[in-house]
Amino acid sequence: MPLRRPRRVLVLGGARSGKSSYAERLLARERVVDYVACGRPAGPDDPEWADRVALHQRRRPASWRTVETLDLPGVLGRPGPPVLVDCLTTWLAGTMDGCGVWDERPGADDRLATAVDDLLSAWSATRRRVVAVSNEVGSGIVPATASGRRFRDEMGMLNSRVAAASQRVELLTAGVPQRLR
Repeated sequence: MPLRRPRRVLVLGGARSGKSSYAERLLARERVVDYVACGRPAGPDDPEWADRVALHQRRRPASWRTVETLDLPGVLGRPGPPVLVDCLTTWLAGTMDGCGVWDERPGADDRLATAVDDLLSAWSATRRRVVAVSNEVGSGIVPATASGRRFRDEMGMLNSRVAAASQRVELLTAGVPQRLR
């Protein structure tokens, strides 16, 4: 019997595949949603990013609360309304940066592994309904740099682990959702 209201949903897709708007539609009937924006805040130094952020903000209901944070375990561990995480890709990029992976700081890999484990524990244990958006980055070209390949690999592993702990997984291609589970 299919789940009507799965508690944990992962929405995957490539760039501009429609994954964010699809995830928003999954929670459209909810009056209040904690919309967790994991990307860096928009600023005047990057008008293209500011336009992307503004598009997302215009699309969602005014009653949805925006939470700008990388502390996903903290959000998922608190009681509250449903959560939309947009997106795990920007969460991972910010977390890798914060852990010192790009600077090759001592212990960076251990800090990253702990952060990912903490996220997975919170994802699996949350009592909140949660929909997470993530980029499927492994289907494209092989990145030309070691850091690009590292990020692609980390993203693929994170998506695999979150998918395994999800009740429903969707893949969007050209705006068309395909239920994987």
